[in-house]
Amino acid sequence: MKPKLLIVDDDEEIRTQLRWALAADYDILLAGDRGSALEIARAQRPQVALLDLGLPPHPGEPREGLALLSGLLALERHFKAVMITGQNDRDQALHAIGLGAYDFLNKPVEMDELKLLLKRCYYVAQLETENLQLQAAVGGTHFEGMLGSSPKMQELFSAIRKVSTTQAPVLILGESGTGKEMTALAIHRRSDRRDGPFVAINCGAIPGDLLESELFGHEKGAFTGAHVQRKGRIETAGTGTLFLDEIGELPLLLQVKLLRFLQEQTITRVGGRQEIPIDVRIVAATNTDLKSATQQGKFREDLYYRLAVVVMQLPPLRERADDVRLLAQVFLQRFAAENSKTNLSLQPDALRALICHNWPGNVRELENKIKRAVIMADGRRLNPADLELKDPALTQPPLTLKEARETLERDIIQQTLQRHCGKITSAAHELGISRPTLYELMEKLNIHRERAGQDLPLTGNSLP
Repeated sequence: MKPKLLIVDDDEEIRTQLRWALAADYDILLAGDRGSALEIARAQRPQVALLDLGLPPHPGEPREGLALLSGLLALERHFKAVMITGQNDRDQALHAIGLGAYDFLNKPVEMDELKLLLKRCYYVAQLETENLQLQAAVGGTHFEGMLGSSPKMQELFSAIRKVSTTQAPVLILGESGTGKEMTALAIHRRSDRRDGPFVAINCGAIPGDLLESELFGHEKGAFTGAHVQRKGRIETAGTGTLFLDEIGELPLLLQVKLLRFLQEQTITRVGGRQEIPIDVRIVAATNTDLKSATQQGKFREDLYYRLAVVVMQLPPLRERADDVRLLAQVFLQRFAAENSKTNLSLQPDALRALICHNWPGNVRELENKIKRAVIMADGRRLNPADLELKDPALTQPPLTLKEARETLERDIIQQTLQRHCGKITSAAHELGISRPTLYELMEKLNIHRERAGQDLPLTGNSLP
């Protein structure tokens, strides 16, 4: 079906010429005045129009053309109007753009220029329409730059709302690519410190001999190369939020200094003696098991409990299958617009491949795959090969009924044992079977009690 194009001009000859020139690409709608144009627009809902500024009953003035422009934008705020003006009406054309017109062309119109402009109009209109549809579809799934319709993400959004109203330190746990910094930024934006700075530092990306100066600052002459006094990240973040990413990589000596700061709310720059009071909120994050690190002596237990007043666990993407489709569509639309590619979509087998992929790199990996596919794909419908994935329907042999039943039983039993920390009696009670039966199933399905109960998320002071 051809897109609809409304042409409004009081000169019948011009209308006829434009119709013949554009009819091959568009369903042409013609009008000679404001009233008939608005009537056609209400009934036919075109996305784009060519408008003459001078219309009856005042063809020598722009008032009717401008009034028609306002009426069309009132019907549809994303309406794309191209104003056709005389050589002496440039100022009025610019005024029309200020009122919401998309662009203008001078008479006589160059047809190649007009066709190119119309293509751009319809492309932008389509992107805006798809964006509105996507926003309507996601509804309440958008939160401070994060997207998620799955229950786990909705729980995370609720936890952020709760913790952001407090001054408590927060420890964010999650795999690489799950959005730890975005979560920290959301906490900052929702807090009463939102007008203060948000300062982030990756504790694992800076050499240990430089990290102390980076965090606490230094005085002039404190070491070779310290030619001037320099504030550290903690001091720079004053009145705002300091985000310490990969906190598990912090050397033990700096853990002592950070602990002292958290206890006393003062710092001393490297090479300095003055104690400087700092009012800053600390949000830390890691993708390592800090509990295990404290047991191994790699992370101070007292620092852990200072940082982990509230613990937030970010779900990996493989546990958010409902969100994969949503995120993929959002990324596809964004990168298609950035690369000026029209009508890109995901084939059903590409969506299937996305949903079945394990996503070790989480959301960051998904974003990169979509971005690469948009850039490299030759066609308008992306397939699994464009995403550098394989269609699971072609690569995985179908399960027998026995295999499917055993897989389901194994997953349910392992999840139940995890919830009960490996306690057989409690798990058997929840499953509705006896303890001997559970032992028999565990032996049959090769489930080890210790392995089933490990890798549990931190609890107790976790939110929500």
